[in-house]
Amino acid sequence: MAKKNNSTQERKVNVSTKVSSSKTTSKVNNGVFVYTGAISVNELAKSLNIMPSEIIKYFFMKGKILNINSLLDDEMIGTICLEHGFDFQRKEVVEAENFENLQIRDKEEDLQPRPPVVTIMGHVDHGKTTLIDAIRNSNLVDYEVGGISQSIGAYQTEINNKKITFIDTPGHEAFTAMRSRGASVTDIVILVVAADDGVMPQTIEAIDHAKAANVPIIVAINKIDKPGADPSKVKNELLAHDIVLEEYGGDVIAVEISAKQRKNIDKLLETVILVAEMSQLKANPNRYAMGVVLEAELDKQEGPKATLLIQNGTLKTSDYLVAGTCYGKVRRMTNEYRKVLNAALPSTPVAVIGLSEVPQAGDRFMAFESEKEAREIALRRKQIKELKEKRMTSAATLEDLFNMKKEGEIQNINIILKADSTGSAEACKASLEKINVPNVKINVIRATSGAITESDVLLASASKAIIYGFNVRPDAKTRAKALEEKVEIRLQRIIYALIEEIEAAAKGLLKPELEEKIIGQAEIRQLFKVSKLGTIAGCMVVDGLIKANDPIRLIRDGIIIYEGKIASLRRGKDQAREVARGFECGILIDGFNDIKELDIIEQYEMVEVKK
Repeated sequence: MAKKNNSTQERKVNVSTKVSSSKTTSKVNNGVFVYTGAISVNELAKSLNIMPSEIIKYFFMKGKILNINSLLDDEMIGTICLEHGFDFQRKEVVEAENFENLQIRDKEEDLQPRPPVVTIMGHVDHGKTTLIDAIRNSNLVDYEVGGISQSIGAYQTEINNKKITFIDTPGHEAFTAMRSRGASVTDIVILVVAADDGVMPQTIEAIDHAKAANVPIIVAINKIDKPGADPSKVKNELLAHDIVLEEYGGDVIAVEISAKQRKNIDKLLETVILVAEMSQLKANPNRYAMGVVLEAELDKQEGPKATLLIQNGTLKTSDYLVAGTCYGKVRRMTNEYRKVLNAALPSTPVAVIGLSEVPQAGDRFMAFESEKEAREIALRRKQIKELKEKRMTSAATLEDLFNMKKEGEIQNINIILKADSTGSAEACKASLEKINVPNVKINVIRATSGAITESDVLLASASKAIIYGFNVRPDAKTRAKALEEKVEIRLQRIIYALIEEIEAAAKGLLKPELEEKIIGQAEIRQLFKVSKLGTIAGCMVVDGLIKANDPIRLIRDGIIIYEGKIASLRRGKDQAREVARGFECGILIDGFNDIKELDIIEQYEMVEVKK
């Protein structure tokens, strides 16, 4: 891929692995099916010269519901090949949709020095954001709810004609994942430790993240102006966590500062520049940009908005990019001062608008030559992600059901979380899932960024969930829908208040008196229309048994489309009280005729459990 810059230089991609942005290729050669990645049911059927229905039927009998567009993984492809007498071989090719795996090889003469990316970490209220304020002469801390950071902020400043990019990560323990993400993109970590408080749990966690990222650490011992400040105590406590300072014969530099009084800030920044020079940080600005999404949100005026950190290459206005499973054209790009930029070089954090939807914080991004290419790659990435999620969700659900069966008295609390950013949603979800109340399980069924919508209300109504809004509010139409559906919407601005409220509610719950038990499932194989009765389903009982009197639900593509009861159950011409697995039967659903072949009729009963 190559496209002329506004300058005379070209931007290009040089990789050590074969790259293709086209669809997965596959063919049969001497009885061996050769393919390059996940392919759809329809593609596999065409390659093997079989009907797609054969593949769909095979996996349905194994308990998996597919359609002709469903993607198949290596195990599924191999199984079908062997079933039809073919051998199989996967050819390793890094597709463009897997650009995270591309190994960039730049010529030494193409590399240029880049600013260091510095992440500031530490325990809550140890002065991380105040330090950023001191460096930038700003007042970020005044805008924080509850006095704590609740998203990642990225800022670039210039010291002695040399730029440094800073990432301010939240210090509250709920934001573990966000701090971890910060460490994964950084070159240097500044570990802020309050001189009057010492090493705390999140200080230790920050140390672990820095070590895992294998990046140099600079310790900033803050609040030396406060009564009770004891820098020596901090230095000794750090020794217990293998942080050996230079004065103790180690290689970690410590600087004693007061962020509030702006004391020794210049000395700290000089230390950052020194460590950066020793690391010899370089990148190639003359290529399409690659990097990571630091934060993303749905802006009311501007739509999907993402904070990107460019790690290699140059991002320009009008470039087409893919971020996670989203794509779009960079319509506007701004820095942290909201100044519009036409180009962003390596190590530059920018906010961009123009994406098709809100990406996930932590997603990788890459720029491409055309909108068509970006759109196709994003679609492919989305399909692959959905395939992985289905497999992961299935496994987790089976494990949860097993545990529930074993314990027998677990009460679920279903929650839908909507937050002002993906990072906040992720952090809230992680915190809620850590709540430990006997006989109660917190189940976060949706955690996304954006306003609370009617879609969320309908999901909550169907799943009997409570909606929690974190720094977001529903509009009047959504409130009216919630009232109509009897869905409770609760709003919070502070994460620990949200956690405490849900934990208190969980402790007051009663154990369930009734429990649902699946009796059997029948697959609709044929339809018979009878003028006086309606549509009769010709079925095969594929699991358990079907009884004449118990309630049923109709399932299509994994979605329940109707719940009711059986009007008539027959074996041949005779009425039947029940039909067991492996036998055919005719089923007439009471008051419902919108049935199709391959729909599933599932029967269940409610059984009493001890209170």
